[in-house]
Amino acid sequence: MTEQRLDGHLNEEYILQVEDLWVSYQAERGTVKAVCGVSFNLRAGETLAFIGESGCGKTTLGLTFIRLLPATARVERGRIWYSRGTEAVDVLAMHEQELRHFRWRECAMIFQGAQNAFNPVLRIWDQVLDTARAHGETDKKKIRQRMEELFQLVQLEPRRVLRAYPHQLSGGMRQRVLIALGLLLNPSLVILDEPTTALDILTQRSVIDVLRGLKERLQFSLILISHDLSLAAELADRVATMYAGKIVELASVWDIYYRPHHPYTVGLIRAVPTLSGDRGRLISIPGSPPDLINPPTGCPFHPRCPYTTERCQEEEPPLQAVSPTHHVACWHWEKVIAEGGERMLTKAEA
Repeated sequence: MTEQRLDGHLNEEYILQVEDLWVSYQAERGTVKAVCGVSFNLRAGETLAFIGESGCGKTTLGLTFIRLLPATARVERGRIWYSRGTEAVDVLAMHEQELRHFRWRECAMIFQGAQNAFNPVLRIWDQVLDTARAHGETDKKKIRQRMEELFQLVQLEPRRVLRAYPHQLSGGMRQRVLIALGLLLNPSLVILDEPTTALDILTQRSVIDVLRGLKERLQFSLILISHDLSLAAELADRVATMYAGKIVELASVWDIYYRPHHPYTVGLIRAVPTLSGDRGRLISIPGSPPDLINPPTGCPFHPRCPYTTERCQEEEPPLQAVSPTHHVACWHWEKVIAEGGERMLTKAEA
């Protein structure tokens, strides 16, 4: 599903191209296969959401993009091409100085848990200044002006927030400060990891509105990592469903929510309540996520799937294009569409 490319040159349409990425962790019981053969393209200005259960590899994928994996992790193979116009650089091959420039100036990651992201004994302004200076910015007036502009964009009062300590701000305010701080050096690619975790529903609404406004105003590309399907529906242009370290479906946000082809995607959608439209029955996906040290043979979802056959148990389906804009890794995707995923409901009731 990747485009034709010569090393060092990337189609200008894409800002990021990931090729056959494999990441593992070394644990006492063995090797945890966290990311397995992930490939995708991200267009300039596009929002791509990665959804799935906890432990499916979403956050590991995000950390790999900026090479902030823990010491127990290892990138086994793959390429991460970042586009600078017509030139492409492999993030995994960057030396330390180049990587330092890439982080925050070209690609920023905004982590979940805003309270843990700040030093509790430093004011917000001191932390902003430390961040800017660490990346070569020394003009305090320019830094403050930029931060005040960003705070206004995220609906915060600059003078009050800059002199505050983290504990003096609410959870939603801290999250918006973190978003603004990630945009301080005007990166062209932003990675958001669970931006609404632990926030109440009204604060979530506020953060979503802020993100949409920032995206329209600043025109950066966005990778959204979330288990919140409603958040992905609000912000994404395309959605990738991850399971057991693999992308099992990749399509436009409309196709994912209204014409899902993979039974796991169907299960995720059926498990979320809706506030409008038909009041369908909620179902949970039966079974448990697989052991990534000893994953099942064949399709990793087959032990939980009502469409499973002998082929599913023995042969892993590739991520194949079923239309120009829709990719799915399922041997029986046509049956899933024809039946509207009703077998997921039957299996959950069994």
